[in-house]
Order: sequence, then C-alpha cells, then structure tokens
Amino acid sequence: MKCSFLSLTAVAVFVVDCLAATDYHERLVLQPLPGSSLLASFNFRSNSSASAFEKQHFRYFPRSLGQILQHAHTKELHLRFTTGRWDDESWGTRPWEGYKEGATGVELWAWIDSASQEDAYANWSSLTQSLSGLFCASMNFIGSTRTTSPVVSFEPLGDHSGPDQLHLLHGTLPGEVVCTENLTPFLKMLPCKGKAGVSSLFDGHKLFDASWQSMSIDVRPICSSEGECLIEIEQSVDMVLDIDRSKRPRDNPIPRPVPFEQLACDPTKPYNSHDTCFPLERKSEAGWTLSEIFGRPIRGHCPLTDDNGVSTQTVCLKVPSDRSVFTTPGATEISDPSGVSRCYILSASNDFDLILPEEEAKTQVPLQQGVLHAERTIIGHGQERGGMRVIFRNPSTVESVDFIYFESLPWFMRPYLHTLQATVVGNDGISRQLPVSEIIDGIYYRPAVDRERGTQLELVLSVPADSTVTLIYDIEKAILRYTEYPPDANRGFNVAPAVIRILDQENHSSSVYLRTTGLLLSLPTPDFSMPYNVIILTSTVMALGFGSIFNLLVRRFIPADEPALRAYGLKARLASRLVTLRDRIRGKASKPKE
Repeated sequence: MKCSFLSLTAVAVFVVDCLAATDYHERLVLQPLPGSSLLASFNFRSNSSASAFEKQHFRYFPRSLGQILQHAHTKELHLRFTTGRWDDESWGTRPWEGYKEGATGVELWAWIDSASQEDAYANWSSLTQSLSGLFCASMNFIGSTRTTSPVVSFEPLGDHSGPDQLHLLHGTLPGEVVCTENLTPFLKMLPCKGKAGVSSLFDGHKLFDASWQSMSIDVRPICSSEGECLIEIEQSVDMVLDIDRSKRPRDNPIPRPVPFEQLACDPTKPYNSHDTCFPLERKSEAGWTLSEIFGRPIRGHCPLTDDNGVSTQTVCLKVPSDRSVFTTPGATEISDPSGVSRCYILSASNDFDLILPEEEAKTQVPLQQGVLHAERTIIGHGQERGGMRVIFRNPSTVESVDFIYFESLPWFMRPYLHTLQATVVGNDGISRQLPVSEIIDGIYYRPAVDRERGTQLELVLSVPADSTVTLIYDIEKAILRYTEYPPDANRGFNVAPAVIRILDQENHSSSVYLRTTGLLLSLPTPDFSMPYNVIILTSTVMALGFGSIFNLLVRRFIPADEPALRAYGLKARLASRLVTLRDRIRGKASKPKE
C-alpha cells in the first residue's frame, strides 16, 4: 500500500490513500517492415485511484487533463492525432488492432455523464474548447455540424456502473495539420516529460517526417471485483519511419543521388545502359541504430517505473533469433521462446542504444495480414452532383467478414440512400448486382440539417469469402454562401474518413478497427475574382472623381499675364521679389505728409 502525505503547517493533514495498482509503465516496441521501413510503437500507461482523482490529488495522472475531465463530466475519453496513410497491403495489420489509430487529422470521442442530450452537448463544447487550448489544436471548431452520436460503432472500454447517464459524442477535424505544437503538450503529460526513458527519443523532426504516425490518449475507469476503482490513462505514439531517410544527418537533410558506380542494376533489361538503370531488389536488411534513426540514444529509464520494485522490459525488438543485434553495456536481454522477439531491461544510469548491422536476411518475421481492405472514392463529374463508391475486399478464402461501416458526412454533401447499389465480384471474376438487403444486415441513418448537423450513416455489412463488395450511392453538392467559403475554396473541402469496426463472428464484441483515407470534395465555387475586379473598378472611378473635385476646390487659378508665371528660374524669382519691394517703398514715399 503506497501512501502520500500532505501537511499544511499543522493546520490539517490530508492523507491520500493510493491503491497497490497505482503505477507507471512505459514500453517501446520496434519492428522492421518491408521496404526499408521501421515501426516504432511507444506506450505509456499510468493509474490513479478514483477517490484521489475525485479529490484532485494527482500523482501520475496529469492534473491539467484531469481537471478538464472533471469539469466536463467526462467518464471516458479517446483522442487521436494522425497523419499519413497506413499501407496495410505491405505493412500488414495495424498496431493495437487499429483501435489507437485515428482518422486523418484529429478525432475525438467521449462518454459524458449528463441528464439530457442538450446538457451532454454543452459539456462536449466545454471539453473540446478546453482540449483545444491544452493541445494547441483547433478542436474548438468541432461544432454541431462535425459532431455525431454513433449507435453501434463504438463501445466503452471502461467499467461504467451506477446511475450514470452516459452519452457518446464523436467529432473529427480531417483538415487539421498535426505538428510539433501538438507533441509538446503530449510530452508534458508524461511523468518524465521526455527527459528520461523511451520518451527521450521523441524529436519533432523525426516524428513528423515519418510516413505514417499517430498519437493517442485514452482515459477510462477500471474497477476490480472488490469494488476498488482506478482511472487509467494510456498514451501511445506509433510511427513508421523510412530507415534511409531517417539516417540522413540533420545538417544535410537534402537527399543526394547515388553515384552510378554504386547502383545495383539489372543487366537483363533490354534498356539497361550507362544512363538507364532498373534497380535490383535489396536482398540484405538495412543496418541502423537508435541514434541514427531518432538522433539520440535512450537516456536511461524513467525512475518512476521502479516504484513497484520490479524491473520491467522497456524496449522490445521483433526480429528473428538469427539476426545480429548489439546493445550498449548495462542492458539485460531477455529472449522470447518463440524466437521472433527479444526485450531489454535498461540500466538506471547508462544510455541505451541498439545496433543492427546490415546483413543478408535469412528468415523473416511473418506479418499478419488484415481481415479486410477498404477503399473509398468520390465518383462522377460536374459541380452539382456526384457519387460515393466504397470497395470492400475480403482476402480470406474461407471465412466471411462481418463489420460496421460508420460514415460522417458534412451537411453540404447530401447522400441519396434510395440510390444505394451493391455489387459483388467473387473469385470467379463474375460481377453480380445483388439486392441491398442481402449485403446490408442493418442500417441507421440520420439525415443532415443545413448548417446545424451533418449526415450520420451506420451500416452492418457482410462480405463473403474471397469476394469484393462495391457500394455506390449518389450525392448532391450544396451551394454555400460566399462568406462560408475558406480562403482556399478552390482546393476543396475535407471529408472525414469512414470508420470500420470488424465484428467477431461469435459474440460481435471484437475491437478491431480500420479507417479509410480522407476525401477532398469539390463544391460549386463562385468566381471570387469578380468582386476583386469590381472593387478595383469602383476604386478607380472614385479616385478619378474625388481627385478631380478636390483639385478644383484647392487649386489656385492665376491669369496668364501674371508675372509669377514667367518666374521659372531663381534669378527671375529674385527679380520679382525686388520689384515688389521697390513698389512698396515708392508707395510709402509718395504718401502726402499731414
């Protein structure tokens, strides 16, 4: 039993009872991927007792986030920052079964305790605005048009019991650019704040140069059978780094072409010559070190991980047992019995570095392939109407796939469900158009209201084994007011990716998630150059009119025979002044005396 005591000059003594499970853990998992890529998964998890959380006695839990959750009556929170695209055909299944991956940009969903839906939305607005300031993001723009209430797409992971009236709210910002300003608050929430442990590897230049990266924060309550409850926060960072690009020094970030004599070309190609080369596939695995990939080694281990007195395996590497791996002194290696993973216990004071030399790949760690591949595109032509096409491919030759398809569309993108068509292509290559009822087992549709809420669509689908299902429906593009267009209106409008939840065939409780890529919708856009031309023409006319009138009012008109007109030079002006002075003197002399 761990206890922390706080005394205020003998006035009062507050004793915060902490559960034995109150701890902090961190881990880094490295896995080489095909195509000279490296998957790095960082995970940080800490617990806090529910009683201490309610009294605002925070130990490992970040106070800044805890006070926001208490103020907004949020019982469970899931926040995602994601950039890039996961190549599931080359890299296999997503890390964490896709649950910690978010849509492109920012994605947020939470369960809020409120008496009514209106109160829940008020707390939701307070939550998004507070998180916007905490993470330096634009989550305050998640208004009513970007907020939905999914019915079956998400389920709470925490233990929620009692009289709480929970309301699920979900919002996305597909156009948000994730950058270093979002990583800095993320690091400040960690106990070691990037100064020690695996978090010391974080560098914004390396993280946001990755081919794909995702930052996630999950907060949920966990209760034991004895009735003791914890508030758990789990922070994760997953990234896919290009080894060759990451090894470039920071002072020379521009890639240089490989000299011709160092190229490995295929001489069997008919077009092979001194200036044309078809590169051969690399048979050896690329060599790398942590210092080359992240620019620094691990600064020891976070001392807070030793509070429970048990040494933890902080760094794990998924490589075959015959792969040569070297480490710096002071680390303890523990090999997995399966022979595809090895973990390391870091030293308290020594820096840790991994060295993998370049060598020929004898065996490979098998990559687990995904159970479903999805693709979503906008079809059609013109600025008024179009269509949406979603393609689902089941690579399994034995089992069918049941899943939930969740789509949140903006209000200016109006779908017509009566045009929904389903086409199935089997392993025989024959395309068959089936009734929608044979493919879709359930549907939930909430139509949009202009400028108030977007369209919410949830479908329960089933794809047969070794088949491809294509869904197509028509959409209509609305015309916005000219004040509603962004400055880059001709670029298009971002449409949030769709969320796919794979269902288990037995109990429909699996938490495997997929997300499609985002879309760029082109709307009817007025010619914004016309107002510019009108402004220029009007300004020109006003300048000419005002200038002419002002010139007539302030200009001094002098007769043509005025001597001043002939006084162009300095000598002439001096002569004119002398003449004027002489006339004045003569005038005074000619006056009669009294």
